[in-house]
Amino acid sequence: MNLKPYRVKPGTRLQLDRWDPGETGTYKKNERVKEKAKAETARLIDRISALQERLYANGDRALLIVLQGMDTSGKDSTIKHVMSGVNPQGCKVVSFKTPSEKELNHDFLWRIHQEVPAKGQIGIFNRSHYEDVLITRVHGMISDRVAKRRFGQIKEFEELLTENGTAIVKFFLYISKDEQKQRLLERVRDPEKRWKFNEGDLEERKLWDDYLRVFEAVISKTSTESAPWYIVPANRKWFRNLLVARAVVEALEAMNLGCPKPSADIDWDRLVIE
Repeated sequence: MNLKPYRVKPGTRLQLDRWDPGETGTYKKNERVKEKAKAETARLIDRISALQERLYANGDRALLIVLQGMDTSGKDSTIKHVMSGVNPQGCKVVSFKTPSEKELNHDFLWRIHQEVPAKGQIGIFNRSHYEDVLITRVHGMISDRVAKRRFGQIKEFEELLTENGTAIVKFFLYISKDEQKQRLLERVRDPEKRWKFNEGDLEERKLWDDYLRVFEAVISKTSTESAPWYIVPANRKWFRNLLVARAVVEALEAMNLGCPKPSADIDWDRLVIE
């Protein structure tokens, strides 16, 4: 699977209306191909598991995965499926809610830096530092001038992380407005899913076009060679999972993770264990 078409080149002026959130790449939309894609995803999940073990064993690199998207775009579901083979000891998921009073007394990246993955770990941000240039801008909490300054600060922050051994991959899970409507209706109709429903989601839905415009600006300004954004068509959950899994595997494989060398002080051929 070629990820190049989904990776946002630095300096690109993103226009989301040119993307189809229901596309499935070279995979046709039928049950046979869908099952084939799921099988490929399962193989990628196994590969992530093996690479995570090497990442943990070496302890000199880290991986940060950033997930952003509209409500119901599948951030939780992506984590559940794509990271299902990961050892919890080497992985941490963090969600960033409304800043606390303590957090507001610091710069907007202060709380973020405390949660970046340690070396040997995979960190997943389910929403992230990008909320501070997304929801804040849509709701007029910050000016365009402040947003522009924050774009630069975010890029410098991510550059600091990558220069110190943390690879970063960022995913915008892109669904259509009609697909969001269907997913919201599913939550309302299913008693087992109603706990997920929040009336505030309906108010945010009214700002759909505003959010898309802000996402376009944010992604255009902050996709870099070392911390790229991927646009993930997410109407089809199986294709979403496949694309994200492939990108995570490529990020881990790019680290050239080998097995740590065993102690040279042990004579392995004569070692006896009774």
